[in-house]
Amino acid sequence: MSLIPKKGNVYVVDDDEAVRDSLQWLLEGKDYRVKCFDSAESFLSRYDPREVACLIADIRMDGMSGLELQDRLLERRSPLPVVFITGHGDVPMAVQTMKKGAMDFIEKPFKEDELLALVERMLDQARDAFSSHQEAASRDALLSRLTTREAQVLERIVAGRLNKQIADDLGISIKTVEAHRANIMEKLNANTVADLLKIALGAPAKA
Repeated sequence: MSLIPKKGNVYVVDDDEAVRDSLQWLLEGKDYRVKCFDSAESFLSRYDPREVACLIADIRMDGMSGLELQDRLLERRSPLPVVFITGHGDVPMAVQTMKKGAMDFIEKPFKEDELLALVERMLDQARDAFSSHQEAASRDALLSRLTTREAQVLERIVAGRLNKQIADDLGISIKTVEAHRANIMEKLNANTVADLLKIALGAPAKA
């Protein structure tokens, strides 16, 4: 067994066994981890959104089409990058998929180099999306520690309000505002107001 780490996960969804086998052979030969499905339905039942992955799907399939599969993924707010395989007559449909966020489409018979370049682009995007998702989840977890009053104080700090103005806004004393600020800094692991703003505004805070 190779000890070299795999480059990334690639899902292949196509009802043509020959196409699935061809793509699996090509991609595994370039050290990608490939998971093949013969229908959109079987893919959706086993898709794990926590994986950093990309999807290559046929646009025309028995049962759920590639277009319908894309709609299902959009409903789930999936960040999964998608490329569609199309026949010559399917180009207008493929353009429609790109308007909905697909990264590209490739016409049969496709060129191996073009497909491999697309897969690498998709996985780069998947890594960025996964990283952003993780940062957002971490930020949400931090912000969820705040009480309702602390959240109100934080909102006003972000808006640039001074302690006295925040006290007037909320009908509390300046000392209470200062106590809330100290609690907020501690709960959000912020050492400075700049750190606090980065967390509150969604930018990555300093480690």
